[in-house]
Amino acid sequence: MTGQLALIGFGYWGTNLARNLDKLAPARWRYLVDASPDRRRVAAERYPYLRVVADLDAVLADDRVGAVLIATPAPSHAPLARRVLATGRHVFVEKPLAMSTGDAVGLADTADRSGLVLMVGHTFEYVPAVRRMREYIGSGEIGDVLHLHSQRLNLGRIQSDLHTFWSIGPHDVSIANYLLGTTPRWVAAQGGRYLHDGVEDVVFVTVGYPGDVVAHMHVSWLDPAKTRRTTVVGTRRMLVYDDLNTDARLTVFDKGAEPLEPDGEGLRRYRLRDEAVHVPVLDTVEPLERELRHFLDCVHSGARPRTDGWNGARVVAVLEAVDASLRAGGATVPVPLVAAPTATAGLPT
Repeated sequence: MTGQLALIGFGYWGTNLARNLDKLAPARWRYLVDASPDRRRVAAERYPYLRVVADLDAVLADDRVGAVLIATPAPSHAPLARRVLATGRHVFVEKPLAMSTGDAVGLADTADRSGLVLMVGHTFEYVPAVRRMREYIGSGEIGDVLHLHSQRLNLGRIQSDLHTFWSIGPHDVSIANYLLGTTPRWVAAQGGRYLHDGVEDVVFVTVGYPGDVVAHMHVSWLDPAKTRRTTVVGTRRMLVYDDLNTDARLTVFDKGAEPLEPDGEGLRRYRLRDEAVHVPVLDTVEPLERELRHFLDCVHSGARPRTDGWNGARVVAVLEAVDASLRAGGATVPVPLVAAPTATAGLPT
């Protein structure tokens, strides 16, 4: 097989992948697959150099195709990825990698055993502001991390086959895992069902990480204001990533509560510090472009992607634990440890 590419799915997110493939690799992108005649017509008009087909068979019959990108509804991710990996092709799959931890681990293991690249579309790990946040945390500049909280809210895109945490929560889980360089030990979740029976439209999740670090995640597609924000509170400084603030996507607050000597009754006192605010200069590259460029580079070199299959499996493990907590009325549920079999498959740097 050679290095030609195929994209499965030209819907909500597939159109964004297509736009970037047209920019990054038009000479290598050969196929677009979609079951919808209307979407195939639009794709054929927009990218006349492609073979636009209704199913995957034509792609898998073409030995020139060496990598396939999957941007279809979430329940189809694992079956499609499994089918493509079985033919010896590299795979990029949008989040979530699978609908169960077992399936996600199976895909990651299959890719490793076959020497294939399996990359998951956790796009926010390629956002310049998020990467800079990790640098601040890793350098110790904000002190010890105390807690995180995130909001991912909007009015729409409402789905009936997945609850809101499966749909958009993977972003916040992947961001928290990436920033902390580890995975959670437990979750507790509460949600509300208002538009469809059996599907939570709003979910509040508390996530427990090692070292008593707690993250709180609020996701909803039934909210008046679009919000994409992550806050990290450290002992020395605090960070706020606001994806919708084009003037200050990342803000560093030199704020904190510094311990003082106990008073005469032995009670601990604190001095609140509220000093400078800094807005760092960040790269302006589109995160999805950076993500896809990384995938193409890994396919070419055989390197392990930063958001590999094991990364995706660790996120799915959290999603399954959230499901269990929702069914149990908000009870605390442990998150299973997803351990890659080799050191090279560990958490990315």
